[in-house]
Amino acid sequence: MFKNKFLSFIIFAVVTYSASFIGGIATISSKEPWYSSLIKSGLNPPDWVFAPVWTTLYLFMTIAIWSAWHKNYKNLNLVFIYLAHLFFNTTWSIVFFGFHNIFLALLNLIILVSLILILTLRFKRVNYISAFLMIPYLLWSCYALFLNLNLFLLN
Repeated sequence: MFKNKFLSFIIFAVVTYSASFIGGIATISSKEPWYSSLIKSGLNPPDWVFAPVWTTLYLFMTIAIWSAWHKNYKNLNLVFIYLAHLFFNTTWSIVFFGFHNIFLALLNLIILVSLILILTLRFKRVNYISAFLMIPYLLWSCYALFLNLNLFLLN
């Protein structure tokens, strides 16, 4: 039993942090000088904030799906929604930093926030801890949506 839970945690972590890795590559390879030239809101945090926040949020996401997976008797529908949300999480960086398309990234974030909300509500039915772990991610993604909207309006 312990071995199975440990292995499933590792698999969920690898899948989740792969999204982070792919998004990070898109960000690093295409961010500058384009991003620095954008007019930003005064509410934009300094760049150094993003890495620790996202690292923590990816850990919370991993624990949330892993815990829900084991509490909900391995519900594949829940995992499918989780993977769909990871797709939009990953593609935001590609669309925003790789393609420099602020509007399409905004649409991507609207879909992402919707999927995070759906996941949080689904997790709440299964495991309150999983739902609570998604709340910081939901709030941060809403903040990202606000920042993305500001970038769209200012540029």
